[in-house]
Amino acid sequence: MAASASSLMRRAAAAAASRRLLHARAFASGGGETTKRVLVPVAAGTEPIEAATTADVLNRAGARVTVATADPAGDGGLVVEAAYGVKLVADGRVADLQGEAFDLIALPGGMPGSVNLRECKALEKMVKNHAENGGLYGAICAAPAATLAYWGMLKGLKATCYPSFMEKFTTEVIPVNSRVVVDRNAVTSQGPGTAVEFALALVERLYGKEKMEEVAGPLYVRPQHGVEYTIKELNSVEWKCSGTPKVLVPVANGSEEMEAINLIDVLRRAGANVTVASVEEKLQIVTRRHKFNLIADMMLDEATEMQFDLIVMPGGLQGAQKFASTKKLVDLLKKQAESNKPYGAICASPAHVLEPHGLLKDKKATAFPPMSHLLTDQSACEHRVVIDGNLITSQAPGTATEFALVIVEKLLGRDKAIGMAKELIFM
Repeated sequence: MAASASSLMRRAAAAAASRRLLHARAFASGGGETTKRVLVPVAAGTEPIEAATTADVLNRAGARVTVATADPAGDGGLVVEAAYGVKLVADGRVADLQGEAFDLIALPGGMPGSVNLRECKALEKMVKNHAENGGLYGAICAAPAATLAYWGMLKGLKATCYPSFMEKFTTEVIPVNSRVVVDRNAVTSQGPGTAVEFALALVERLYGKEKMEEVAGPLYVRPQHGVEYTIKELNSVEWKCSGTPKVLVPVANGSEEMEAINLIDVLRRAGANVTVASVEEKLQIVTRRHKFNLIADMMLDEATEMQFDLIVMPGGLQGAQKFASTKKLVDLLKKQAESNKPYGAICASPAHVLEPHGLLKDKKATAFPPMSHLLTDQSACEHRVVIDGNLITSQAPGTATEFALVIVEKLLGRDKAIGMAKELIFM
């Protein structure tokens, strides 16, 4: 009973905080007239990689992004149970945004997320009015077929979607088997592995090619999309686990959402038992870019009582600095390394967590390129993903999917990883 009450209190607090955030975003004064406003609707079963990537990348471009739930109001407040057990707290509700003007409405996919978006009458009305007024709109994965086409919003347009949903396009749609398709004011894309390309295409439509390239640079996106990923591996050893791999993903305020959610989503898709643990004083953490409110599975204190086959950290400078100052996490990492069990990090975390605590000693590693000078050994920093024995490191948000797939390969085999890459439309 006490636990239930505590849960309700957390939800109420989260809802209140998120409503305040929504109000601030919606009614900010000053330079707001020239700031592009973007709506990313989410619902139960939404694909979290697609939602997070869209919000993150557009935020980097300078857009004011609102993530709003299309789910019916209920006891959960603004908590959205996205796919693969990812729990998000939306900024507000679609139903409360009627009459608000947006420059872009972008729908993530996922099932049943796309159907849940489709069934939201307030969202349907909003998107249709937006399109009739010449507004830019987009959808990815299942959403182009299951949502936009169902609403009759792709009539006479070229569009793409998740390959297995292509047959669900109405006869009025011109299907195109391409990673991203832009036709007039509609932008469509295929799946989680094309989410960065989709988001950058939206940036280009909103702001122009120069801004798109400016945003893409620090992401370190793949030079060639759709090709097989590559690994730099040294001192190859087998990563052993008994049964289902148990993975710990710590999170903190300021963790990079694309990196955290790629790890959680991809590893859970692959069948790993992923525990998301907060190193803060509560389960709800606020990520770096869009300021996603992500709810962890447990507190780190609880996780310290468990055994893990892998401990792997997302980046984000603020989050990495919190990791580095959290003694219990550092002790866990040191114990993992001393036991010759796998551990890893991406982006800022190799430089700000592993290096200062001696966890890269005699190891080759990579990190976010502007921070690579902080590594004692920089000889492998040019590579997107580096494995050295039981250590794995990676560079940036644009390498996050590769990072997660390489972990799948080491834990569950290359065939599993390649199958996952194809399922994600990463290759």
